[in-house]
Amino acid sequence: MKHRIPLVAAAVTAAVLGAVAVVTPPVYAVGTSATAGKHADGTARGRYLIRTSGCNDCHTAGFATTDGKVPEKDWLTGDALGWQGPWGTTYAPNLRTYFQTIDERSWLEVARAREFRPPMPGPSLRAMTDDDLRAVYRYVRALGPAGSPAPAYAPPGQKVAGPVVVFPTPPK
Repeated sequence: MKHRIPLVAAAVTAAVLGAVAVVTPPVYAVGTSATAGKHADGTARGRYLIRTSGCNDCHTAGFATTDGKVPEKDWLTGDALGWQGPWGTTYAPNLRTYFQTIDERSWLEVARAREFRPPMPGPSLRAMTDDDLRAVYRYVRALGPAGSPAPAYAPPGQKVAGPVVVFPTPPK
């Protein structure tokens, strides 16, 4: 009878630890994520960065207005919604077709050096590491070409067809 309690205690402990192992999510080292290491080419990391960096908000039609309920097959195909301000009217281009026209090295150069018109968050793009930019490039390339070109930039004062978001003139 004295040996039953330690055996029961051992069985209960094993059951509890087993249950904890089943329901506890994996823990990742600082600086890594669930996407790290899944694909050597970086496409999983690129998908993660696209999802968390807000790229779809502008570069995917309807993404922001549907709380992200746009199928992945339609991501990053550009938008005909214009962004209008003192700089003119800009449109989020179709990244799926654009990335088919440049190589990875050229993408890194564009991301680092180009001065983008609003609302493109150029400082955020330039803050990404080279590995992050490569991952974004590889993911978008892996999606393949789809969609049509977005409307072209229109200089200040030029009439545009279609809807626009109007930014106020900044105070002087």
